Amino acid sequence: MSWARIMAPLSGGQGDRAAVAAAALMAEPFGAELAGVYTPADVADVMPWMGEGFMGGVQTTALESLKEAAQVGEKNARVAMDACTYAKRQFISLQTPVWAGLSAEARLSDLVVFTNEPARGRGPLAEAFQQVLADEQRPVLIAREGLKVGGTIAVAWDGGKEASRAARLALPLLEKADKAVILAAPKASSRSFDPARLQSYYAARGVKAEVDVLPDSGDAAPVLLYAARKAEADILVAGAFGHPRLQEFIFGGTTRTLLNSDHPSLFLSH
Repeated sequence: MSWARIMAPLSGGQGDRAAVAAAALMAEPFGAELAGVYTPADVADVMPWMGEGFMGGVQTTALESLKEAAQVGEKNARVAMDACTYAKRQFISLQTPVWAGLSAEARLSDLVVFTNEPARGRGPLAEAFQQVLADEQRPVLIAREGLKVGGTIAVAWDGGKEASRAARLALPLLEKADKAVILAAPKASSRSFDPARLQSYYAARGVKAEVDVLPDSGDAAPVLLYAARKAEADILVAGAFGHPRLQEFIFGGTTRTLLNSDHPSLFLSH
């Protein structure tokens, strides 16, 4: 397996250079295209609350300010892309409707790269992170310090749909890893599963993986993080579990704990 297109949503803010650098790091071993996608605030999202006859002086000024901010943000995002030395790259600036454009770009990407802030529900790309991972169900990489392709990858698996999907979609990374470890916490799950099944699945695809059965725990996330650190994992692969969008931050307890950790980098699929 391989990846042909890695996407990095950009906000025009300080985090763009780190996002581009991480996406380039992911793209280079595969010879993949790096797409930096500028994702501004959408004027169309502001208009409904202004109501009919909104084009008064204050409203017009607000819209002009948004447009000016978008222009400045696009310039900054382009600078971040130009600072990247990876040759196979392109810059895309989304226009209204921004969310439709973001969805279309994500659907045609093999991996979408974010930094910590959006993944933790902060900053201008927080909603983009939720849309890409939860709504579009695209595989996402949350890049953190020490990220690299190769090294050790840990895979959190409980036999469920989300975890199994993440385990499958991460195969291109696992094929390039020096070491793969399957982390299983059977006492933290309500389902019965055998980690040897995933081990056999990987073996049939040329990936030799160890199995680490974790001790009893009522909460899987701390045990998974401990085991990933013990294995010196550079990336933790996991399924993302979410709740209905009735909360400000939609992801459930285990996923939220992983998102709020500082290490390792995360490969998530919902």
